[in-house]
Parts: sequence; C-alpha cells; structure tokens
Amino acid sequence: MDKLQCMEAFVRVAQSGSFVQAAEQLGVARSVISTRIRQLEQFVDAPLFHRNTRSVRLSEIGEQYYAECAQLLNRFEVLMSDMALAKNDLKGRLRIHLVPGFGLGYFSRQLARFTRLYSDIELDLVVSDKIVDPVSGGFDVAFQIFPPKGESLIERRIFHVNRVLCASPDFVAEYGVPYLPEHLHQFEIGYYSGYPERNKIKFLIDRIFYEFPIQARISSSSIHLLYDFAVGGGGIVCLPTIVAKDALLDGSLVSVLTEYFIPPYSLRAVFPPNSKNIKKVRHIIDFISEDISRLPEWDKQLIEKGCLSPLAASFNEYRNTLSDTDAH
Repeated sequence: MDKLQCMEAFVRVAQSGSFVQAAEQLGVARSVISTRIRQLEQFVDAPLFHRNTRSVRLSEIGEQYYAECAQLLNRFEVLMSDMALAKNDLKGRLRIHLVPGFGLGYFSRQLARFTRLYSDIELDLVVSDKIVDPVSGGFDVAFQIFPPKGESLIERRIFHVNRVLCASPDFVAEYGVPYLPEHLHQFEIGYYSGYPERNKIKFLIDRIFYEFPIQARISSSSIHLLYDFAVGGGGIVCLPTIVAKDALLDGSLVSVLTEYFIPPYSLRAVFPPNSKNIKKVRHIIDFISEDISRLPEWDKQLIEKGCLSPLAASFNEYRNTLSDTDAH
C-alpha cells in the first residue's frame, strides 16, 4: 500500500464528491481509486465515506482526517517544487515563443541586458503570431496575448495590451475621421485576423461594452503588415499600443475614436508547471516584469498626449462595474 497515493485519492474524492472525477483528475481507472480508498479505510479501520447511488460524502472520521491530509499533500507538493528548483542551475538552453509585437517592440531591446545578467543561459527565440501549445511545440515558455490552450498550463499576466484605432495624417487629411463607432464601415479598415472578435470591435459606451461590426478591406495575421498599411496611408487600423506607440508619439500615426475605450488584452507568460527549466522560466518572467507595470510607460505617454483613453489607466478597478451587451 502506497500511503501517499491512497491519501491523494481520498482528498480528490472528498473535494470532487465523485470517484469518477477523482479518477479523471489523477489519470487512473475508477477501480484504482476504489482500491486505494478501501486500503486507506482498512488502514484506519473505519469508513471514510458514506456512499449511495447518488452521492459520496465524508463520514465523521473522514471529516476529521480530510483537512490534515489535504494540508500534508500540499506541503509535499511545495517540497517537491522546491527540490526541483534547487537542482535547476541558471544555465543551459531556454526555448521561447514570442508574439511579434512584444518580441520586436519590447523584448528585443532588453536582450543585451538579459544576456549580461544571465551569461550561462542560451536563448532560442521564435517570433510568430501563432498561438502555440508550449508542450507540443517544445517551448519552455510562450509570451502571448490570448489565454493558454491547455488547462494544465500556468499563465502569469504581465501587462495590459491596449489597442487604438489609428491612421496616417495623410489618410485623415484626405478622407476625414469617423466621429462615432458606427461610422467605421464608411472607411478603409485593416484588421488583425487573430483578434477573437473577428469582424467586430468592442467599445465602451455609457459603462456598457457594445460590439460594432466592421468590414475589413485588409485582414491579416501579421500585425506589423497592418502597421505598415496604416503608416502608408492605406486606412484605419486597430493596433496594439506596443506596436503603434512610436508612430503615435512622433505623429506618423494619429488615433481616432479615442473617446470610445477599447477593452485591452493581457500579455501573459504561458508555461507547463513541470518543466525541467522552470527556474530559468521564472527568472526570465521576473526579469521582464520588474521593469514594466500593468499599465506600461508608453501607455501613460499616449494618455498624456491624448492618443489613448484615460480609462486605460484605471481599467482594473473600473471593469467590475461594467456590463457586456451586443449593439443593435
């Protein structure tokens, strides 16, 4: 009898109220869970659960043991994690996937400082707009905008990725600007095909987010192609501020519909919890996070210049009071 495995089965059944769910969580057959519970009951010489065809609930003796067992298992997990970290030296290869806006617009400028600080870490950097599964893709960590694909993956949010509608001064001089979101369909639009809204943009109006359909003349999986389209006078494009910041600040692009706030995404680090390089992964995440806040410095500059809605500065506190609906 493996007491630790039996204890883990007991805690999982107690938490889920189901032998089947406990088996799924641990990746074993239901009969294995039943055997482990039976062995533990024989060991303590008392029933741990009351069972019937509809439910499983803790017995009186089970309730007494549950909290202690859960705490013991948690301490064991912490111990195993600490041991894994202790044996991982900060050296060797780290394979990283980055979205282009972050990789080219920010991280590339931090590379020299990182390599000086961590001279024994080798970086293999893949920059692409694809949303990847770090495990199947062979990455130690992925820096991406959208949530992870796998439920077992860990994500750590680093900063808000605000977006802004913008166009070149020449385009604005020739065609004007939309004064309301519903006017967007009258203009040439470039739109990133990876946005979850697809052919819609969501705006905040009177404390409610409304979706407005758009007809994109140019749709692309490359945010930098769309940036060039906007700078070249092709039309109005919805760009992340991390990509558009320099052009907005120097006047190569001008923002439109700034008074209508567009909800942000988050730049997050996504990684498997059992990576052999977990210590290096956490160090590179800490390195990136230490010099950047949830509202990055460039967004503060854009707010001061009037290129970005001031709501971007207080969105975390403000978001819980908002509602979502569809525009009609």
